[in-house]
Order: sequence, then C-alpha cells, then structure tokens
Amino acid sequence: MHTALLLIDVQQSFRHRPYWQEAAAQPFLTATNALLQGAMARGIPVVRVFHTDGPDSADNPFALASGHIRPLDGLAPFDGALTVHKHRHSALVGTGLPVWLHQQGIRRLIVAGIRTEQCCETTTRHASDEGWEVDFVGEATLTFDMTTPAGATLGAAAIRERTETVLAGRFATLCSVTQALERAA
Repeated sequence: MHTALLLIDVQQSFRHRPYWQEAAAQPFLTATNALLQGAMARGIPVVRVFHTDGPDSADNPFALASGHIRPLDGLAPFDGALTVHKHRHSALVGTGLPVWLHQQGIRRLIVAGIRTEQCCETTTRHASDEGWEVDFVGEATLTFDMTTPAGATLGAAAIRERTETVLAGRFATLCSVTQALERAA
C-alpha cells in the first residue's frame, strides 16, 4: 500500500469552541466515517493527527489537561497506524510524520479533517511541496463561518470552495470519498 489517510484534528476540542455548529458536523462525520471505513476495508493505513497548543490547563480545549484531545464524538472507532500530536498548522512539522511516511513507502496522501482552510489546507500544500501526491476530500473536511477583516461573514461553504479552488490542480486532486478510495493503491 502506497497511500495513507491523514485524519487531521478530528477531535473533541472543537466542540468547546464558540463557533462550533453541530448541524454542519453531521454531514462531515458521515463522509469522514465512510472514508475511514473504506480505508480500513482496503488496508489503507490511517494516521490520526491531534492538534495541541496553548497553555496546558483544563480550560484550554486544545491542551492535554482538558481531556478534549480525543476523537470527536461520532467518529467511528479505529486503531490508527500512527497517532501524532502537532503544534503547528501542518501535520508534517515537528511530528515525525514525514519520516514515518517515507519508512512506509507512502507516495499518496488522502487528507480529511478539521479545519478545511487551516490545518487541512496547510498540510496539503506542505505535502505537495515535499513531493507527495495529495487527494483532498473536501466533503470530509469541516470548517466554520468566519468574520472578514471588513466585518462581513464569510460562510463555511465559501471557505471550502475557496480552499478547493486554490488547491485544485496545483497542490492536490479534489476527490469525493469514493474517488479517493478508488485512487488508493
């Protein structure tokens, strides 16, 4: 197998942020679980990536002390081939993940997770620049509405569309869950 699935930041921490939208999470979880189950059925190694940062205190949902650095409720259980904790936007910085991927002979990455335009996009760009082929599965990424510098609301759907636009054909192949699984080898 020369493909690995990176599940980036699909963690309970996000449920403790003011921008969390449960309704948006449900289609994301459906797509992510389909991708995860398809990967496991095909023997594709799954890498679980958790984001940790800030003070290590119980009131910081991205701190180990909070107890929220764990799989997002609703994510299908699985045994990851590797679990890493990252402190930057790219899962390839400071985690040992690039070494592991090279040791496993991985040439293609499937990227899914939270947040579409932050850690998923940054990891995708970084992986592409480092020579991996990347399949970006937008339906298995999640983001949230944001406020622009001018004070307008930029909706999550527009953020995802923008992310897919800048990645397509440059840094990644845009794939549905089915397409990503079919391309895995």
